[in-house]
Amino acid sequence: CVGNWQIGAPYSSKEMWEKKSGILQYEINKRLALRRTGVGLLFWVITGLDFVVCVLQVFNDPIHGHMELHPLLVKIIDTPQFQRLRSIRQLGGTYFVYPGASHNRFEHSIGVAHLAGQLGQALKTKQPGLNITDRDILCVQIAGLCHDLGHGPFSHLYDGMFIPKARPGNKWKHETASLAMFDHLVKCNKLEDVMKQYGLNLSEDLDFIKEMIDRDNDKDQEWLHKGRPKDKSFLYEIVSNKTNGIDVDKFDYFARDCYHLGVQINFDYHRFLKFARVCEVDGWKHICVRDKEEDNMTEMFHTRLCLHRRAYQHKVTKIIETMITDAFLKADKHIKIEGTGKKTFRLSTAIDDMEAYTKLTDAVFEKILNCAFDAPQELRDARDILRRIINRDLYRFLGETRFEDPTEVCTNVFVGLYCITLSTIKMDYGMKREDPIDHLYFYTKHDTTRAFNRKRCQVSRIRPMCFSEQLVGFVCKKTDDRNPQADVDNFQQWLRFTDLLIYASSCILCIPYDWGKLQSTCQHI
Repeated sequence: CVGNWQIGAPYSSKEMWEKKSGILQYEINKRLALRRTGVGLLFWVITGLDFVVCVLQVFNDPIHGHMELHPLLVKIIDTPQFQRLRSIRQLGGTYFVYPGASHNRFEHSIGVAHLAGQLGQALKTKQPGLNITDRDILCVQIAGLCHDLGHGPFSHLYDGMFIPKARPGNKWKHETASLAMFDHLVKCNKLEDVMKQYGLNLSEDLDFIKEMIDRDNDKDQEWLHKGRPKDKSFLYEIVSNKTNGIDVDKFDYFARDCYHLGVQINFDYHRFLKFARVCEVDGWKHICVRDKEEDNMTEMFHTRLCLHRRAYQHKVTKIIETMITDAFLKADKHIKIEGTGKKTFRLSTAIDDMEAYTKLTDAVFEKILNCAFDAPQELRDARDILRRIINRDLYRFLGETRFEDPTEVCTNVFVGLYCITLSTIKMDYGMKREDPIDHLYFYTKHDTTRAFNRKRCQVSRIRPMCFSEQLVGFVCKKTDDRNPQADVDNFQQWLRFTDLLIYASSCILCIPYDWGKLQSTCQHI
């Protein structure tokens, strides 16, 4: 030890250590003079025989404890594009329902990078034959760190509710923006040379990182990825697993969201890290888990369902997010954001320019809320909607019902002059109507090389048989001095009057107040 510094991974020979110790002491003194940090200790690690000195910065996290991050990850964290995530709440409008849900995408992304490194290192240690390199693990960690760079204000509200209404037909998703923002981050901060210094091969590794962030390749297709060959296909399952949905992204946000929501979690991701192995199945290498961990993995998907039911899709959360979306739509063309070449972008077009998008965060809520009294009428209308949220004068919830068949879908329903807007709520285990456990591969302690799926006859009889449902809730946007119970009574009467429910597949249906007119027009549907 030298002061607050620890020397790790010593040389294999005493002579080599003595030969390099003078250089090491010089480097330590130089770095100490250049940088001190209050975030945590800096660990100097000597790797291999080439005297490569790197510094692992320690972050103290309430979920994972002390997390040691590679200096390249710290370089990425210390950029405006990544620091932007401090101002984007992880759970969007849920914060207005659960006071503890104030965490943001910043700490979640760091947690995913940490877990990605842990899983990659665990597989490397247990199975040296996989030829997992330190470069592979570093790339996986970078993908975990940058996978949410593309989220907009209030996270999924922006890409799931606002953009589809502001720009109909646009297939944009936050993963697309994450790729563009990653390229922008690397270019603006001149990180190519830094990446090379830490051993990355940019011609392969940049593609590999981006493929892990947004992976569209299907198992049944030929191997189309450029970053890594097919025999390392399992690396693509660490950050975003398209095969069965079990990945470190979920490990972190399940634990983190439950912690901040005050919700008990029974799933233990540490057991998955302990029992994960790579096995070959039909020519593809997959991350598998011990057969005895079936109940633990089932609990993971049940945790997902509970979080959606109790928090993400909470009826008041959906009402508030609907109100924020309405406010954003009204304020859209009045929000001016400067982008590349001093070009101006709106709230809905900032996604087309990463310099402008870097400036777009949850702060737009306060910008609308505090707009001037002489602002354009649409902007003032948006301000009034947000004031209703602050004053807890929310759209009125009238009731909800479930579908017998959640596959029935109607996306455009018109009742006379009134448009019934749709906001779909899906309650499932992560793979729509399928049981995700059916797509998980297990191995036994007697044969750790052969993987298999659970057959339906082998599954516990007390496991659920249905894995998906959809709810329909009814909400009045307008408020007046009426008796709220009268609205509920009219709503119940309307339900008995019309069979509209069998055609809709939405959670939030905004019903106008003129019930008589509504009933008369329902006859023409």
